[in-house]
Amino acid sequence: MISNLHSFLTEYFELHDCQVIQENTTEMEVKLTRELDQVLMNRPFYWHYMDKLGREGDPMSIHLDTSLEKKDNQKEWIHYGSPRLHQIFQHIQQNAKFTILYEETNGQTKTSLMPWLIVNVMIHYCGKQKRDAIYSVGVHLINGVIQTNMMERFDQLSFSRQMTDYSYTISPIIKPVSGFRRAYQYVENHLFIEDFSWVEEAKETLQEELDLLEYFYQQKDNVELLEKERERLTDRLEPRINLEVINAGLFYLTEQTSKQVINH
Repeated sequence: MISNLHSFLTEYFELHDCQVIQENTTEMEVKLTRELDQVLMNRPFYWHYMDKLGREGDPMSIHLDTSLEKKDNQKEWIHYGSPRLHQIFQHIQQNAKFTILYEETNGQTKTSLMPWLIVNVMIHYCGKQKRDAIYSVGVHLINGVIQTNMMERFDQLSFSRQMTDYSYTISPIIKPVSGFRRAYQYVENHLFIEDFSWVEEAKETLQEELDLLEYFYQQKDNVELLEKERERLTDRLEPRINLEVINAGLFYLTEQTSKQVINH
């Protein structure tokens, strides 16, 4: 599971050619590109005006705080469930469902690149207390090894959409579709061993609310309204888990990097 939202955001902004100024481990200043300004900052009139004048325009900068709790500072607190993060996930889903990237090498010696399928999955925990989590799962498409926290492992690596000179890829033995199934199954299996005490708590709360609802509507004799309220309560409080694929990618890593990922 991605516990470091900061790393995830840094990766996202850098992949979209934004200038990321790291202030500390939980705060960042980002100079947006025009594309991300249009996606995140809701300034359609400004960009329409710039286009009419034939000007490039000036994308904004944003200051983000990824702390677990909101601080008393001038930065925007971004966290799982925040509108800003929802915007980013929507943009990823709409524009970057699947990508192919190659680890950059020195371009001077022959270097083989191993295929890894990376799948980022959002887990939505619904019920009394809603929360979200991200699993970043990698499947080695040669030997089938599965690793987690893949996006965090890539923090210090450089990737390109084109291979560096003298690099060549090793053909996958495991088909990407099969690798995707394995990654998804891995996430599902991991969910089965989690602490499910929250499920029982959510069920108890739901039943208490339904009992109270029944008692209240006994006095009113309005069956249709009672049924609507039951549906509303159940939709809000019934415990369930939804899996949502954010994106996936085929990453070609050097043999050395692959070994580091497997042995880490």
